[in-house]
Amino acid sequence: MKTLLLKDNEQDILKAAEILKNGGLVGMPTETVYGLGANALNPQAVANIFKAKGRPMDNPLIVHISCFEDIEKFSLASKIPEKAKLLAKNFWPGPLTVILKKGSLVPDEVSAGLDTVAIRYPSHKTANKLIKTAELPIAAPSANLSGSPSPTTAQHVLNDLNGKIDAVIDGGVCDVGLESTVITLAQEKPKLLRPGGITLEMLESVIGEVLVDSAVLNKLEDNQKPASPGMKYKHYAPKANVIILKASDVNFINFINSNKSINVAAICYDEDVKILNVKTYSLGKKNDLEKHAHNLFEILREIDSDKTIKTVYSRCPETKGMGMAVYNRLIRAAGFEVKDLEKL
Repeated sequence: MKTLLLKDNEQDILKAAEILKNGGLVGMPTETVYGLGANALNPQAVANIFKAKGRPMDNPLIVHISCFEDIEKFSLASKIPEKAKLLAKNFWPGPLTVILKKGSLVPDEVSAGLDTVAIRYPSHKTANKLIKTAELPIAAPSANLSGSPSPTTAQHVLNDLNGKIDAVIDGGVCDVGLESTVITLAQEKPKLLRPGGITLEMLESVIGEVLVDSAVLNKLEDNQKPASPGMKYKHYAPKANVIILKASDVNFINFINSNKSINVAAICYDEDVKILNVKTYSLGKKNDLEKHAHNLFEILREIDSDKTIKTVYSRCPETKGMGMAVYNRLIRAAGFEVKDLEKL
């Protein structure tokens, strides 16, 4: 299969829409990361997403829509709670995924056999245009090989999936840089399953208390079935071994500088770069959490491009605001390996 690199124009979006209608796979830009899209109502097309990515079949997908009314139009949810309408009013279109009880037309391939469905209305103009042009909801996980850093450019998609998918639309660099926030409303109390650009604090300002699933900041238990993408498996990982360091500024710097190996690098802040004596990858200024989120996946892919790097020590983000989303991704990239220097 030859993967077409399409431009972000009306003619190529129409071409991509035809591919989707015919059961094909298209990499599409969104404001979060690039998604690998298929017709969400076509079980075989959805199954091909898992095949192209090498993705475990028990990892559910997100259905992307072009307006709130699509939920009823395509029978995506059996019920739309009032809190879902409130969240949609405040955060859609945008980087928020809402999990609801599944409607009658959603294939099991999309929901990984669960009785729920994850739905998102993206704000990226190209994603919106593609969904509207195709006239169908699009199931789309991140457009990368399963487990590797998520793609924030069309070239990232091609690096992973060239020859495995029909096309990718080049819509430039993604704005947010991390996947969407996921909240479930399919239970008694709302629960955050994956943090992202819409923070826990923002959610609670609209609908009140939101529980935080233990798997947001910790490893999912072996016998637990993931209710959301990004919960269960080691994700976002470069080939180098990533280790998160819980440490004060001084201890972080001293630990890194005591390491004599030429195969070590550091994910750090701008303020650290001139002080550290290893190769550095800066997330941005220490307190610029949005910048950290935007830069993280690009950094992980840059690390992958340097074959000499075997171990990467990373700053440990705080777990408030956007810091929770950055920590959630980093801890999975590290395979949950965290070293607390304050306890040594």
